[in-house]
Amino acid sequence: MKNVLITGGTGFLGSSLAKALCEQGCSVRILRRPHSDLRALGHADVEHMVGDVCNRSSLRRAMQGCDTVFHTAAVISYWRPEREMMYEVNIHGTRNVVESCLELGVEKLIHTSSIAAIGYPEGAGPADESNVFNWGRHDVGYRISKHRAEVEVQRGVQEGLQAVILNPAVIIGPGDIHFHGGQIIRDVRLRRIFYYLEGGMNVVYIDDVVRGHLAAAKQGRVGERYILCGENLSHRELFSITATEVGGIQPLFKLPVPLVGWIGSAAEMAGNAFDRKPWVTKELLAGAGLNNYFTCDKARRELGYTVTRFREAVRLTFAWYCNQGFLTSARAIN
Repeated sequence: MKNVLITGGTGFLGSSLAKALCEQGCSVRILRRPHSDLRALGHADVEHMVGDVCNRSSLRRAMQGCDTVFHTAAVISYWRPEREMMYEVNIHGTRNVVESCLELGVEKLIHTSSIAAIGYPEGAGPADESNVFNWGRHDVGYRISKHRAEVEVQRGVQEGLQAVILNPAVIIGPGDIHFHGGQIIRDVRLRRIFYYLEGGMNVVYIDDVVRGHLAAAKQGRVGERYILCGENLSHRELFSITATEVGGIQPLFKLPVPLVGWIGSAAEMAGNAFDRKPWVTKELLAGAGLNNYFTCDKARRELGYTVTRFREAVRLTFAWYCNQGFLTSARAIN
């Protein structure tokens, strides 16, 4: 692995991966859009290629001479009006990446998927890589798009592509300048969250995910998927730990699942009425109350993957937000 292309190289994961690859002495090239926010990259010594995964010619130009491609570019949206655009990037964009890799003879593709593409366990125990996708019945566009992107990658594998699929959980950590996974920390710090839901979720630290990507490029088995996750925590535990570390309010009461669904519907109606993207949607809340728990045993065995405890991940992330001026003791700066 000498000459590397990262799609989505200005994003949270892509920029963190770019820095790590530079530190390893790789020649790193990123594919980005003309007006991408470059702040997360900092001073990383990378070559910028302006283009789009939806544009085959720009994608091929960016891939020329690269032996490894990390495909991290994706749109995350749970709002139906953005579904068509999201499908174009996540599904058709991935198809373009796969076909370009095959045409140019790229040695290895590391495709960043998500735990959103893994079926939730209908019985006891956490989900693993073998869980069949079963979110289609809930009609959640983002989950469907990530599942169908994996289908594109597996099709490429059948045609001879050396590809590995990675399924990270919700990621937090330094560099999340747009508060994606970090929204949990911001909302608890600003005391917007003082309740909890039934069920639980899994959150992973950015450094663990980056190391998982590097290991997959070296020793991941072709055609396999690997879950990169952290600790499984109930929502009450997650919010309680976060509140302790950042100075928020301990969760006081549990929201009934039916009420959660009503909130999503009401927020969408308000957003549609004022022609604005709602702060929460029915799709985002689909599966509320489930134990969305996962195991990373396969990644531990085959990739040497290790997990940072959630409490430590929150502590490190919050310290970074404060040092960068994104969060203070009183408010968030957007």
